[in-house]
Amino acid sequence: MHGRRRFRTTAVAVAAAALLGAGTLAGCSAGAERPPAASGTAPAPRAASSAPAAPSAPVTAPWLGSPASVAAVGDSITRAYDACGVLSDCPEASWATGTDPAVNSLALRLLGPGRVATHSWNLARSGSRMVELPEQMARAAAHRPALVTVMTGANDACRKTPDLMTPVEDFRFFFETALARLREESPASRVYVASVPDLMRLWSTGRLSPMAREVWKLGVCGSMLAEPQDDSPAAERRRARVQERVRAYNEVLAEVCAKDRLCRYDGGAVHAFRFGGGQLSPWDWFHPSRDGQARLAELAYRRITAG
Repeated sequence: MHGRRRFRTTAVAVAAAALLGAGTLAGCSAGAERPPAASGTAPAPRAASSAPAAPSAPVTAPWLGSPASVAAVGDSITRAYDACGVLSDCPEASWATGTDPAVNSLALRLLGPGRVATHSWNLARSGSRMVELPEQMARAAAHRPALVTVMTGANDACRKTPDLMTPVEDFRFFFETALARLREESPASRVYVASVPDLMRLWSTGRLSPMAREVWKLGVCGSMLAEPQDDSPAAERRRARVQERVRAYNEVLAEVCAKDRLCRYDGGAVHAFRFGGGQLSPWDWFHPSRDGQARLAELAYRRITAG
C-alpha cells in the first residue's frame, strides 16, 4: 500500500513538473496550441448555409471492407499523445496507423504488418481543431488512399472556457470543406468518421482520482475539467454547455458524412465508449492509453468491415 502511494505521488510530481515546464495543457494536447501550418489554406469561417457540400462519390463505387491503404487525419488522439510517455506523441501506438502489436491498430488489421510502413500515413497533429482538417485532408488526398480515417472535434470543445468553443456552423463548414477537398483529388477514397468522445463521462470518471484532479489543475480541457469537484449550479451549467456542444458536433459529423456515399460515421460508438482508468493515459487521465487506443482500433475495424 505504501509503495503504491509513493508511486502515485512520484508520478504526479513528474507529470506536473513536465507539464509546467512545457506550458499549460490546452484541449486534447499539452503545451501551447500551435497554429495551423503556414501552408494551410483553410477558408475563413462562414455560415453553414453557405458552406460547400462535398461532391457525392460515384454511385457504382462499393464500400471496401478491406482497403489497400490507410491515411489518418485528426488530432492528438490519432497521434497517440501521452500513450507511451509524458508530453509526447507515440504514433506507433496509434489506433489508426500504429505498428505496436499490443494495440493492433486499424492499419495492422487491414493491411498486415508488412504493409503498414508503406501503405499508411498518419497526418494528424496534436492540438489541431476542425479548422485544420481541410489542409490535413488535402495532404491525405495526395496519397490517393483507399481509406481515410477522421477523428477530430474534441479540441473544438476543449477550450479554456465554453465561450471559446468552435461555433457549430464553423465546425460544419470546415468539415464539409475537408470532404470536398478529398473528393477533388481522390474521389474513390472511403472515409471513416469517429464521433467526438464523451467529455462529461470522462469528467465523471476522472474526478474520483486524486492524480487526475492534480494534473487537470494544470489546464487540461478547462471548459469541462476545471474544478472537477465543484458541484455548484454554475459549474454544472458550464459542463452542460460543453456536453451540448459535443452532441451538436456529432450531429454535424453524422449529417455531413451521410451525404457522401463513401463515408461511414461510427454511429456514436466512440462517444458511447466508457473509457475507464485502464484506457486513459496515466500521465494526464485524458488521452487514451495503449489499451484505450486498442479499443478505438477495434471500434473502427468493426464499423469499417461491416457488411
